[in-house]
Amino acid sequence: MTDVAPDTCDLLIEAGFVVPVVPHGVVLEHHAVAVTGGRIVAILPVAEARQRFLPRETVSRPDAALIPGLVNAHTHNPMTLLRGVADDLPLKVWLQEHIWPIEGAVIGPDFVADGITLAIAEMLRGGTTCVNENYFFPDVQAATYKHHGFRARVGLPVIDFPTAWAASDDEYFEKAGEVHDQWRDDALIATAFAPHAPYTVNDANFERVRMLSDQLDVPVHLHLHETAQEVEQSLEKYGQRPIARLDRLGLVNDRLIAIHMTQLTEAEIHLCAERGVSVVHCPESNLKLASGFCPACALERAGVTLAIGTDGCASNNDLDMFSETRTAALLAKAVAQDAAALDAFSALRAATLGGAKAIGFDDRIGSIEPGKEADLVCVDLSALETQPLHHVVSQLIYATGRQQVSDVWIAGRPKLLQRVLVEIDIDGVIANARQWRERIAGIRHSD
Repeated sequence: MTDVAPDTCDLLIEAGFVVPVVPHGVVLEHHAVAVTGGRIVAILPVAEARQRFLPRETVSRPDAALIPGLVNAHTHNPMTLLRGVADDLPLKVWLQEHIWPIEGAVIGPDFVADGITLAIAEMLRGGTTCVNENYFFPDVQAATYKHHGFRARVGLPVIDFPTAWAASDDEYFEKAGEVHDQWRDDALIATAFAPHAPYTVNDANFERVRMLSDQLDVPVHLHLHETAQEVEQSLEKYGQRPIARLDRLGLVNDRLIAIHMTQLTEAEIHLCAERGVSVVHCPESNLKLASGFCPACALERAGVTLAIGTDGCASNNDLDMFSETRTAALLAKAVAQDAAALDAFSALRAATLGGAKAIGFDDRIGSIEPGKEADLVCVDLSALETQPLHHVVSQLIYATGRQQVSDVWIAGRPKLLQRVLVEIDIDGVIANARQWRERIAGIRHSD
């Protein structure tokens, strides 16, 4: 017997399996994670945890895997309200003839807040605890994510034409500075510059982005090499491929979060590795828009930080990171013609720590380690569909559906408990989405 008094902790989560992501390839059976003040303080066997800690609350999930919260590293979450409005179309037609005209009619603070609220509810039920967001009205985005206690890096938009958010180049940058200053010290919300794409941002604005990114030490979140047409247009207009143009402008560095990257040469892959560029793979959106295939395996093997994103619901059409990660793993094998490409552990790492690292949050989330914030997800593996359980991480990547997510915490705060959203009125969210459907349907019918 020992006379040492037990340590107190706020929360003790006991799980059949803990998948910490760091160290790579490890699964800890019958382990517990202790949380105090929103941070992880220990990972240890359940029996030892019960002796060492006197928790204020214990959650016991003996049939579950406890994993880091999934990081959706590229989203346009207000566009969740546009889910399914223009399907089965190529990117340029989809964007210019359908999405932009509808957005022009409805975009505003209410659209952004309501779309993000719907997205948060969907993401929490699917085990996502953090997003890298890219849309207009970043002030409203940040406030909405903060209201719901959801972690986000919010993009500060830059594009070469007037929108409901800003009317001129100067206004885009002035407003970006204001939003950045407002959220610069927040525990959950951070910012990034989000110039839309090489074909919608001129050299002068890219140079301003680079200068401010350097000064403020914030990332640059950019659609890049998304389609063959984008590359062809850049060669015609600038005599350079888009990434070469960005390199000329000083943007190919460790602050660049490059989205899609379906059109890459071997030299460009090595350039990304050398410069510390992070790549976000959005396989389902790329497949649906027939944009091309990101060479995920080649990027990963070259040492590039690889993350996973769903893109927006208007082109995916969901925010299901379990499905997205499975698709990424399978597609990587086909593209590399190698069944070992992006194995299950590597895919899970891309969806967690890879995303956290890409968006500059890896010091606080992305793995289950003492000192990190307790963004944690329990996945029930007792279901028929994930039996028999030979290999936990293989089941998570290749067999598990998002409906098996039972519990979610962000910074130690419960967001989903036994499949029930803790702080969100799901009926109200659905009713609100339906009124947006009526409004958008009226706009489309009037055209």
